[in-house]
Amino acid sequence: MRSEAEGAVPEEKQTVTSAEEPPAEPPAAEDDESTGKKRKKKGSFAKELPVLVGVALVLALLIKAFVIQAFYIPSGSMENTLQIGDRVLVNKVVYHTRDIARGDVVVFNGLDSWDPEVQVSKPSNPVSKVLRAIGSAFGVAPNEKDYIKRVVGVPGDHVKCCDAQGRVTVNGVPLDEQSYLFTDPSTHVQNKPSIDPFDATVGPGQLWVMGDHREASSDSRWHRGDRGGGTIPTDHVIGRAFVIVWPLNRLDTLPIPKTFKQPAMKSAAALTPAAPLTLGFLAALPLTHLTRRRPPRRP
Repeated sequence: MRSEAEGAVPEEKQTVTSAEEPPAEPPAAEDDESTGKKRKKKGSFAKELPVLVGVALVLALLIKAFVIQAFYIPSGSMENTLQIGDRVLVNKVVYHTRDIARGDVVVFNGLDSWDPEVQVSKPSNPVSKVLRAIGSAFGVAPNEKDYIKRVVGVPGDHVKCCDAQGRVTVNGVPLDEQSYLFTDPSTHVQNKPSIDPFDATVGPGQLWVMGDHREASSDSRWHRGDRGGGTIPTDHVIGRAFVIVWPLNRLDTLPIPKTFKQPAMKSAAALTPAAPLTLGFLAALPLTHLTRRRPPRRP
């Protein structure tokens, strides 16, 4: 018989496990199990994160494509209303509910007819091209094909400059543009409505657009030799810029100036479609009265 010194375990210290009572799991096993669950949760979140990011990007691109899009202002052609580096939001739905109005600040595609106001260097490698495309889509990088101007004349308008006081007139009504024309901050001298005279009638489906910084804007005045006489097609309009969102110290809306809301400015062309119908209706009344059969009188 071995002694305790030789490594034998005394009978009273031996642990006997019965078949009916399984041995209890050590606490370390519970800790391992709980740690495993936590690892599984962390792993599942890591797998879901790319999906969430992808869904967010798809939703953002859908909103950009059909509802609202951000645009970067690369030039000073709309100063002081818009500064270089401003980001604006453009409503792409509004013109499905109403017509383009005089005084609207619009973004439009003019690459096929107008030269870019700002030359944007092309990316040199595929990664830069992708980053530029993403930046343009979300309004954090310039895009040379898009322009932003103020609508001065809509289809049928007669736009002219200048009257005896040097003002732009629309259908003979002068515009008071002091609230938005560029003013030099150093000299406090405001741009004239136009240095060069012009006289144009806006055709159907076209718009006459001008920048608020008249001395630095390549707008309808400078494209009169192009097809359309300097005007742009209404179907090239992407949407209406309605708010400045960046930088935060320039957060502001872009309302239509009051001068464009003068009732006398309504063009004669806007009245002509209704005029024949009205005249025809008035002429039909007496004819209808004469030709209407009267019931025979009773004896």
